[in-house]
Parts: sequence; structure tokens; C-alpha cells
Amino acid sequence: MKPTDSTARPHAAVALALAAGLLGCSTTGPAPANATGQRFNGRDLAGWAYRLEDPAVPMEAVWSVRDGLLVCRGKPLGYLATAQAYTNVRVVVEWRWAPGTEPGNSGVLLRINGEPRALPRCLEAQLQHGNAGDLLGLHGMGLNGDPERLEKIPGHALAGDVTILRKRAALEKPPGEWNRYVIELRDDSLRAWINGQLANEATGCEILAGPVGFQSEGGEIHFRKIEVTPLPAATPAGKSANPPPLIESRTL
Repeated sequence: MKPTDSTARPHAAVALALAAGLLGCSTTGPAPANATGQRFNGRDLAGWAYRLEDPAVPMEAVWSVRDGLLVCRGKPLGYLATAQAYTNVRVVVEWRWAPGTEPGNSGVLLRINGEPRALPRCLEAQLQHGNAGDLLGLHGMGLNGDPERLEKIPGHALAGDVTILRKRAALEKPPGEWNRYVIELRDDSLRAWINGQLANEATGCEILAGPVGFQSEGGEIHFRKIEVTPLPAATPAGKSANPPPLIESRTL
């Protein structure tokens, strides 16, 4: 997500109602015993869901698999999402900006919830070039941290009330080189490491379940690894579960 004052186009309509509810609706019910993770298999996007700002654009026009890499064109605005929702989760992402191109914007979306839209209510671990490591709460999603690095943007045209916790240090490699993100979200705590070093740590995160998403938001970005793994709650009092998997659908 890029904190600018651009005007939003109409949101995409939901293509399929799911038995457990539409993606974007959160839940904090008991965790199923068979809660599982999800990963990019390097071959295809079977099992992944998506939402785009323009409902006429198919998934394949934005996300494709090329030489074992997941390639995202960056347009139109939207996201690729896990088929299951998570409250506590570990996400490992290896990414680079397309070599020889201008680096752009993207992000890892966590606990997606609320009104279904191309830029949803969620927490975000920023991937935007130059700001990788920033942590955000979009559309009023709760997030807190070091007050010296905390910013508030009220009434953003696309993202509503935004909270940004700026990164502790610049750890991203030059454009075109591979980077590794490790993100851990447990109860109200969110931590992110880039290339083996702690980039940021937020507290006071709103606790609920939601899918994990990977943004299309300007600029071609490549992913060679995506691993999403459910985690136990940090404390029994904070135990909050992942809802049942969403019914097989690739379109949100």
C-alpha cells in the first residue's frame, strides 16, 4: 500500500458466495484441528484466490508462473490470497523487483477482513521499494509501536484511516536482487525480519482471523518462495483460531 491521495476506482464485485462467508469477513471461532498452511508450488496457482479492482480482468492477466517464479504485473490494484484464514501465522517470502525495470509497490496483507475490496482492511508488511519493513494498519485496523516511528494518516482515499510504523532500518537489497521476508503474527504482536535482520516490531495489533494476501499495486514483482504456516497463540488467554478453509474458489 502506498500512502498517497489517489482516487479509488469502483471495487470489484464478489464473484462467488462461500459457505463460510465472503472473503473479507473475519471470524474468531475455534481453530479446526486440520488447519494447514499454504505455499507457492512453483508450477501453478491452484488453490489460490484473488480479488482485483477491475472484475473484468482475469487472474492470469496479472499473476503468472514463469520459470518457477510467481510473476505479478502490478496492475490493476488487487491481491492474490490464501484459501484459508489465519489469526496467528508465519509468512516467508522471497521477492525481487523485475530486473531492468523501475521498482514499484506491493505488500504482504495479513488478517484481511471487512468489506471486500481491492485494498482491504488488514495489517500490511510493506514491500514498496525503499519502505520494505514498514508495518501498516489499513482502514482503521489496530496497530501500535514505538511512538517515534508511528504515523497516522486519517481519511486516505484508498485505505481509510491508516497507521504506519516505520521500519527500524533500511535492509532491502538493490532493485533486481533477491530479498527474504520472515513475518510472524501472534496475538497482538507483529514482527518482521528482512534478509536475516529484525526490520520492525508492532504491538497492539487487532486480533481476528483473515486470509494472507500478496498485493498487485504497481511495478512488476517476482516471488520465488511463499510459505504460509499457522502458528499457535502466544498465550492461552490470547488463543484465537483459524476458521475452516474457504470452499474451493479462485475468484473472490
